[in-house]
Amino acid sequence: MNQTLKHFLQNLLLSSASDDEGTELIPVITAEIEDDMNLMELPEELPILAVRNTVLFPGVVLPITVSRKKSVKLVRKSHAGDKVLGVVAQKNTNSDDPTAEDLYTVGTVAKILKMLVLPDGNTTIIIQGHSRFQIEEVTQEDPYLTAKVSLCEETPMDKKSKEVKALVQSLKDAAAKMLKLNPEIPQEAQVALDNIDSPSFLTHFLSSNLNVEVAQKQALLEVNDGKERGTQLLELMLREIQLLELKQEIHTKVHTDLDQQQRDYFLRQQIKVLQDELGQEGPDQEIERFRERAKNKKWPEAVALHFKREIDKLARLNPQAAEYPVAVSYLEFLLDLPWSEYTKDNFNLKRTKKILDADHYGLEKVKERILEYLAVLKLKNDMKAPILCLYGPPGVGKTSLGRSIAKALGRNYVRMSLGGVRDEAEIRGHRRTYVGAMPGKIINQIKKVGSSNPVIILDEIDKLASDFRGDPSSALLEVLDPEQNHTFMDNYLDVEYDLSKVLFIATANSLDTIQPALRDRMEIIELTGYTLEEKTEIAKRHLVPKQITEHGLEPEDVKVPKATIHKVIEDYTRESGVRNLERKIGQLVRNTAKQKAMEEEFAKSIKPEDVTKILGSEIFDKEIYQDIDTAGVVTGLAWTSVGGDILFIESILSRGKGKLTLSGQLGDVMKESAMTAISYLKAHAELLDIDYRLFDQYDLHIHFPEGAVPKDGPSAGIAIFTSIASVFTQRKVKSRLAMTGEITLRGKVLPVGGIKEKILAAKRAGITDIILCQKNKKDINEIPEQYIKGLTIHYVDRVDDVVKIALLNEKVKNPLKLTVREEKTEAES
Repeated sequence: MNQTLKHFLQNLLLSSASDDEGTELIPVITAEIEDDMNLMELPEELPILAVRNTVLFPGVVLPITVSRKKSVKLVRKSHAGDKVLGVVAQKNTNSDDPTAEDLYTVGTVAKILKMLVLPDGNTTIIIQGHSRFQIEEVTQEDPYLTAKVSLCEETPMDKKSKEVKALVQSLKDAAAKMLKLNPEIPQEAQVALDNIDSPSFLTHFLSSNLNVEVAQKQALLEVNDGKERGTQLLELMLREIQLLELKQEIHTKVHTDLDQQQRDYFLRQQIKVLQDELGQEGPDQEIERFRERAKNKKWPEAVALHFKREIDKLARLNPQAAEYPVAVSYLEFLLDLPWSEYTKDNFNLKRTKKILDADHYGLEKVKERILEYLAVLKLKNDMKAPILCLYGPPGVGKTSLGRSIAKALGRNYVRMSLGGVRDEAEIRGHRRTYVGAMPGKIINQIKKVGSSNPVIILDEIDKLASDFRGDPSSALLEVLDPEQNHTFMDNYLDVEYDLSKVLFIATANSLDTIQPALRDRMEIIELTGYTLEEKTEIAKRHLVPKQITEHGLEPEDVKVPKATIHKVIEDYTRESGVRNLERKIGQLVRNTAKQKAMEEEFAKSIKPEDVTKILGSEIFDKEIYQDIDTAGVVTGLAWTSVGGDILFIESILSRGKGKLTLSGQLGDVMKESAMTAISYLKAHAELLDIDYRLFDQYDLHIHFPEGAVPKDGPSAGIAIFTSIASVFTQRKVKSRLAMTGEITLRGKVLPVGGIKEKILAAKRAGITDIILCQKNKKDINEIPEQYIKGLTIHYVDRVDDVVKIALLNEKVKNPLKLTVREEKTEAES
């Protein structure tokens, strides 16, 4: 072997990188193929070593690091034996345990020259290719692959042939040109090339070192005719030369001209090469990926046309332009939206009823209405029905009802909190011309859940605000109108999106603040507060188990009996819902959790007498409402956004000139009710045996306690009248009595709203008698019997009837002695 070539190959071999059978290694070629290569006896069966990302050619020396278990067994057994094995390239480079289907059928017989066991446990072998073979049949796969093989017939090249000489010279010239164009290859490679005389060696050497894909190298290995292999190799080399020349031309152009545009072009070319090397996408690949994704989208024709225009616009944009990332984000959003992708509805209404009953105790009328709604939806199979609006005080289960509906239907669930939303763009989205433009909440949530028919809870719709940025409640009109929402237009999306399959459920605490046009598009389902019995059941079934789990306890660690729950409800919570009740139960459970964590002895059951020790003194005392023995104090019933409540009206007289004083932060309507009541009493004083002169000689002060709380509305009219009548007559008001109703100057009693909430508030306060307008009887008929159990309802039409029921004939203890100053005549004066 020529000494220069031998020295170059030794250095190249020593410096070559090696890795698991998955990296591309630098193959080297020794001297001319020895005669013993052709004389080497080929076994009938060969062990097959699968390699990735490289092809072994005859005469090539190749270092390989093996780490797969099968490969290690194969190498060690071959090295201990005749040191001969077959090397075959993998078709599927991702397979870690290749089978016969993953391998090419033509490989190279190799001999192990040396085997090294590295410190990390891997084994490195240095092998030399000999002759090519064809796999005839795989005989075993475990513990490693073996196969019956046959040698491939080789048609050698005639050295003396002019055609072969010309081919050899062309190959050497092409190789020299590649060496010149690629400065990374050491100059010693040219010396090695000059010393290779064998055409076959030259072909194998250049094929091994050519920077092409494995499939192309394998195609060269499978060619039986040497001259044809050389011709194909020359074509590949000339193509590689063209790429190298183009790269050098770009490089030279950038260095000779520092124009900014050319510099940017060069940088983009370099970025593209780096992205290809790192497996990252460039602009072209990104656009192509968008087109491929668009093929699988089932979107309307108008949307498909819009997408095509947008992606064509993107293709014309400079990737460095500021508009480019905005356009990319928009196209990605279009592709991510679930156009015409729906989840399958489960319309098993019996199952739905079970889920609603399991998740929510009580609320029978509400659950019945929801089942009716879903039944119509099942029969019609479309969503053109009024949007449901669950309306009621906080903590009664409005939002969780919506979640239960989604679970029963098998749809995706989305909750959107609208409290404090004041920007119209949060509903409709921003136009893409704005910096930082985003789609609206509706479209964004649909993209997030991945289906076009989710259940969307519009929570706290009554707390929408509006300012100079627009009116979100008006923007919701199109969303919630069944006649319009199939063509909803989001400003960011800029194409119509079908919202008609979405099940919208709104929740609200008050209807007064909802825009009339928006309220008209919703069907109001009222959720009222819970009775003591219902709260007890809810606490037993849901709240106590939930709090035990959340505080890291086991069910056997703590029991909360009914009597304890009753005490917490009556003495520590005074609400329509159960949110505050849950907090108090959590406080009880937390006390047990602390004792368990500190390894102290603790009672397994929390008794009613333990509640005061844990929660402190009782917050509410209902006895204060029962035995009022002072004239002028009357209990009224009021409706608030958190449910019903009782309301005290206190009146007192003092010597004066008939002045009227109202206090307690009253609204205009309530002030007018007070004026109406006093006017009617003055006009009909004789009915109650009141001396008319008292009105001019005593000042009247009407006060509503809890003065920091705003109060308004007409429903306290008869309570105010009764309070004034009581203080002027000093007659006692019937104990445990509450009333609600509007008064007129003619003495008629008018009906008021919120009857169920007021009834529940009365029961919580220990009231036994209630006075209502005769026309409110229809509201009482709609209330389940258990709600009014223990209550006596008195229906009245006129104020006179109220006085007969409310005022007893007996005087209060220590009555105020009202005396009339005699008026002097003009002559006496």
